[in-house]
This record gives sequence, structure tokens and C-alpha cells, in this order.
Amino acid sequence: MRAAVMGSPIGHSLSPFLHRAAYQAMGLDGWSYEAFECDEGRLPEMLRGLRPVRGEAGASEDAWAGLSLTMPLKRAVLPLLDTVSEPAVEVGGANTVVFREGAAHGDNTDVYGIERALAEAGVPVPTSATVLGGGATAASALAALRNLGLFSATLLVREPARAGETTEVAERLGVALSVRTFDKLDALVDVDLVVSTLPGGAADAFAHRLARVPALFDVVYSPWPTRAAAAVEAAGGTVVGGFAMLLHQAVRQVELMTGRADVPVEAMRAAGETELLRRATRTG
Repeated sequence: MRAAVMGSPIGHSLSPFLHRAAYQAMGLDGWSYEAFECDEGRLPEMLRGLRPVRGEAGASEDAWAGLSLTMPLKRAVLPLLDTVSEPAVEVGGANTVVFREGAAHGDNTDVYGIERALAEAGVPVPTSATVLGGGATAASALAALRNLGLFSATLLVREPARAGETTEVAERLGVALSVRTFDKLDALVDVDLVVSTLPGGAADAFAHRLARVPALFDVVYSPWPTRAAAAVEAAGGTVVGGFAMLLHQAVRQVELMTGRADVPVEAMRAAGETELLRRATRTG
């Protein structure tokens, strides 16, 4: 069976190392996992080429089990799928495609990954939260917070006009969302949890102001720690990195694609950490 991660750019993805480690530990010798460069324009054609033929009997080694999707494909894939899970509908994006019985099914495991990452780090269930950034990961963060029982949050963005899709997600989730700009940050970090969905380096300028928050979830995983994470940790706060989210969303993907529950979390964690260390050593 075959699986792959698709997106653009894709060369940095840790998914191949996580999934391959799972297959090896689970004894799935006939399984492979690749990485394909793919943008929104190429997605329809590539998906047509991978999806199974309806009514096709049996499963050969060349059959496709599923796909992991990263940016910019999570939203673009939705109209190309046969079915979409409720979590993916709610957040307006699917990071997982499972091929089964001639159909392509979309799901979202990012929400699960965020929930598991917070729980693993021992972060108490928040009663207040501020999310930095307004993209697809911010939408998943709002869903995770809603699942934890938080029905209001603040979203900080550079341009409120570009947060329309995330605002729509909040409405579907039943989350009361207040959208503000980053110049209001000082007044909006007196919360239980700050979730930064900003790309690497983008939150560095806010590090000294974020230092006072009790818990920070920063979705960046390389380089790590970010300046913001280091500042919070130095002040005695709890820090959750993006690798934990990436790990647990991949664990759920393996479950969905293989149909098995015995996914080796620690083997996947070790493989990912080894690759991150290798990259840090190479660039250090």
C-alpha cells in the first residue's frame, strides 16, 4: 500500500519520517510513504491519478491508502472529495485523505493533534485564550479550544479583513471570536493560554510581551525553541511546541489509513526527534 504527503513547499516535511517509522514498527512491510510537491493548481489532476477505481476488487501493493496534506492544499481539496468528516467541515480544511471503496474521504487530524499536545504537556483546560494568526491552523486551534469547552477567544491578526474564513469557522463552531490587530497584544495576553500559529520567526518580536503568559502553544517546531517559547519557559510558564501537534496528528492519520489502533507513538516520536536533531546539527 502507498501513502504520501503533498503540499508546497514540501521538502521540509517530517511526515515521511513519522509515517515510515510507524509502518516499520507495525510490521507493514508492503507500505511506503512519499513526498510530492503539489500546489493548488496541480491538486485536481494529481488526486484523480491517485484515487482508486470504483468497484475495483482487492488491494495491491500499488494501491493508495491515503494522503497527508499541508499548505496550501487543506482548503483547496474539499470540493474534490466524495465525503468530508464533520471536523474537516467545521474548520474548513482537510489535512487527511483516505481512499476506500473507490472513494476519497477527507478528514482533519490537526484538531486532534492540538488537543493531544496540550494534554500531554499537562496544560490545564483554559478558561481564556488568545490565538495569534488567522490561517488554517488557527481555525484548527479554535476547534480544539471549543472541544475543550472554551466558547470564546480572541484572534490577533495583522489585517482583520483577511481573517474572514477563520471568522466563519468560529461561527460554525459556536465560538464567540473577537478579532484584533497585533498592536493590541499587550492588553490581550492576560489569558490562560496563547496559541501562536505564526510561521517561524514571526512571533520573535513579541517574545518579551508573551513571557508573562502561563502557557504558550507555539506551532513552530524548527528551529526550536522559538524566542517566544524560550521567554515563556524562562519565566516559569508551560510551553508546548509544534512537534507534539505534528506527531499526534500523524498518529491519527496512521490509524485512519491503516485501520489499526496499535500505532507506535513513541517510535514515531523518536524518528521525528532524530530527524530534527540531524537537521539542527547540519545547519548549526
